[in-house]
Amino acid sequence: MTHTSVAPNGLDALILDYNGVPGLQPTTAMWMRLADLAEWPGRHLPSFLDAFWAPRNAYDAGELSDLAYWAKVLGHHPGARWLRTLRAADTAMWTRTDPRVLDILYRARAAELSMVLLSNAPAHLSNVLDATVWRRELMADALYSARLGLCKPDPAAYEHALAATGMADPARVLFVDDREDNCRAAAELGLRTLHYTGQPADLEQQLLPALADRTGS
Repeated sequence: MTHTSVAPNGLDALILDYNGVPGLQPTTAMWMRLADLAEWPGRHLPSFLDAFWAPRNAYDAGELSDLAYWAKVLGHHPGARWLRTLRAADTAMWTRTDPRVLDILYRARAAELSMVLLSNAPAHLSNVLDATVWRRELMADALYSARLGLCKPDPAAYEHALAATGMADPARVLFVDDREDNCRAAAELGLRTLHYTGQPADLEQQLLPALADRTGS
């Protein structure tokens, strides 16, 4: 069930999470491939995921280098070639996009809704996302945790994103994220919120009134 605090009118800008909104979640096969590349004992995926996520927040916040992050995951330092392989596979897991969501966002952009990306992402992934066509065409700006030095749901992350939209009134900005805790933090700052649960129709339904107002349809 999608939870929203969106009013039908008066929407001027969007702040969007990446992973879980336009970005697709990795498949089990992708996780297994990464575990294989990490030479994880017994290919035991649950323990690999525990090791992967434990230092991830610090990695996303730019507190750990690629080498320091993977050393924590593996329990030892990988060599330079192995590190590049792990980083490339990790990055590739997070770069697939949902064409249905992108179509909605292109329509929003055509209606001149300002859009800012706000993502918890490490430095290398941030650079890869910035080079994509959809990022350059759709987003007025993109803010990544590794560059900000902080992660959602830190209130400062939303304040940076709101400033990037150019809107003084947070009530005229919609924040979309697939995590409910991130939405709660945004709502506490006065932003409208949409807890996105993987249904593009829910996003479209919330944006239709604003798009109609702007296109005169």
